[in-house]
Order: sequence, then structure tokens, then C-alpha cells
Amino acid sequence: MTASRIRTTRLPDRIDKQFSTAYNLCMGSLGQPAPAVEERDSSRVIIVAAVVGVIVVMLAIAFLLREPPKAAKTVSPYAASLKLSDFKMSAEENFIGATVTYIDGRITNTSDKTVTSVVVEVVFRDDMGQVALRDEVPLRLLRQTGPYPEPVDLSVMPLAPGQTQPYRLTFDRISAQWNRQYPEIRVADAAVK
Repeated sequence: MTASRIRTTRLPDRIDKQFSTAYNLCMGSLGQPAPAVEERDSSRVIIVAAVVGVIVVMLAIAFLLREPPKAAKTVSPYAASLKLSDFKMSAEENFIGATVTYIDGRITNTSDKTVTSVVVEVVFRDDMGQVALRDEVPLRLLRQTGPYPEPVDLSVMPLAPGQTQPYRLTFDRISAQWNRQYPEIRVADAAVK
């Protein structure tokens, strides 16, 4: 007998990648769950869109609710001819328990016209010198018609040229931060006839 030839097959030195990948996919799933397909996280996009939307709405509200700039008031030329003096402050409690502050003084008309209306600007300050209250109030003259003086409007009792009369300013809503010092008082407007 002749020697039989045994045929041996030799394995290749390198592994076919395509075959290996297919084999690993099939074999890799045995006993292990397949990895979940990652879903795109859209929550960040929603949050950013919501924040931007809120900012846009707030800016729109701020723009719509803003007050137009105040025009500079023209001060009456007669305001400079009205002199305020002899300031006295007092405070009383009204019937509902709130404190009412009075500023009494005297006003002198140094113009040649009869004054029928006066508006004064009063500035109360706090301990730091900042404005606690700025208010414009009509000045009322005091008329003595009984045991107590009665504040009356200048339209009822005009101030003649060269005349001096007592007046009263009344405040019922001064800030608690007011420093209890005399406020700044100036004539803001005046009407004459």
C-alpha cells in the first residue's frame, strides 16, 4: 500500500473581519440583552426654549407697561415771587388711628398779581439723606372762622399782591423711614389772575 496522503487543511493566518463581526453579533446576544438604542435627550431643548420664551414674554410686558418719560414741567414765573416762611410742624392721630402730619407756615405774595392757586413740592428724607417721600400738594390758606383755623383753597380766598397769610399742608402717608426733620418745601406751580 502506498502511503496515503492525509490531507490537512491549514487555517488562515488572519481572520476574516466580516465573518467575525457577523458571528459576534449572533453570539453576542446569547444570554445578554441587546443594548437599547439611545434616544436623543430632548429635555434640554425644551428647557432652553421655555427659558427663552419666558424672557421674551417678560421683556414684552416690561416694554408695554413702561411709562412714557415725563415732560419737564414749566414752572410758573410767579412761583419765584411767592415766599414761604415760619415753618412749624405738628402731628395728630386721626379717628382711625393713623398719624397725620401738619406743616404750618406763612406765604407772602411779592408779585403784582393776585394768586389763585399754589402747588408746593415737599420732600421728606430718611436718615441716609435719601428721599422717603416726594409729594406735590395744593397749598391751603388758614381762615379763622371759629375756635379752630379752617384750611381753604386759594380759589376761595385769593392772595392779593403784597399780602401775607398763614397756610397749612397736610400729610397722612409719610414713610416710616422719615428722619423726623423739616422737609424741603418749594413752590412748584402758581396761578394768578
